Amino acid sequence: MNSTPPFSALLALIEGRSAALRDAVDAAPDPTVRVPGCPDWSLTDLVTHLGGVQRFWAATVAAADDSGPLPPGQRGEQDPEGDLPGWFSESTGLLLGALRTAGPEAPCWAWWAESGAPLTAGAVARHQVQEAAVHAYDAQEAIGRPETLPAAVAVDGVSEFLTVCLGSLGAWPHRPARVAFQAIEGPSWTLDLSPAGARADPAASGEPVTSLRGTASDLVLALYRRIPLSDIRIDGDRAVADQLLAWSKMD
Repeated sequence: MNSTPPFSALLALIEGRSAALRDAVDAAPDPTVRVPGCPDWSLTDLVTHLGGVQRFWAATVAAADDSGPLPPGQRGEQDPEGDLPGWFSESTGLLLGALRTAGPEAPCWAWWAESGAPLTAGAVARHQVQEAAVHAYDAQEAIGRPETLPAAVAVDGVSEFLTVCLGSLGAWPHRPARVAFQAIEGPSWTLDLSPAGARADPAASGEPVTSLRGTASDLVLALYRRIPLSDIRIDGDRAVADQLLAWSKMD
């Protein structure tokens, strides 16, 4: 199913989820508190990471070249300068500015060429929504106030993870399997796993061996390993669900 919001809505979601992360950091009594979803990081590390990611993609989108990644010296400033919250706000502004200037169809290198997803600024915006949303959740969890992902983020987040993230991983290393995902809100997805890789929404042929059901937010958070699989309903072969998460390892 096509659940991707319009380009303007993607930009608004990047801005909103980045602001949610900033709000969580501002509310933290100690910026060195550890982040459960990224246990090697403090909140300061989390902000530095996402700010660097946003600057990297701002520079990559501005280059308008899908032939390969930018040289290291042209990938945007990765080390914070001065006030960290201000630097992070500037990072978000640089990303949004580059995306608005480029427009959704502008060519852009990205790491997901193998998935068949477009190498465009629009596809970058789509993934950056998920990057900001999951890390905003990380920051909220770190201060003990985790929030459900917004519906517009979560529904497309399942689809984007299955098609882009899993679609970029190459051959499935286990026995071929079909997996169904059902969001309580209504949308559903089917994923085939085989030596040819992960293929979302394949032609109908055979029943899933495993079915995962939960809110769209919980499905996304489980796929990114922010919540345990025990928080969602799994019917059928649980081992396939465990293998899928171990294979993906998307942070």
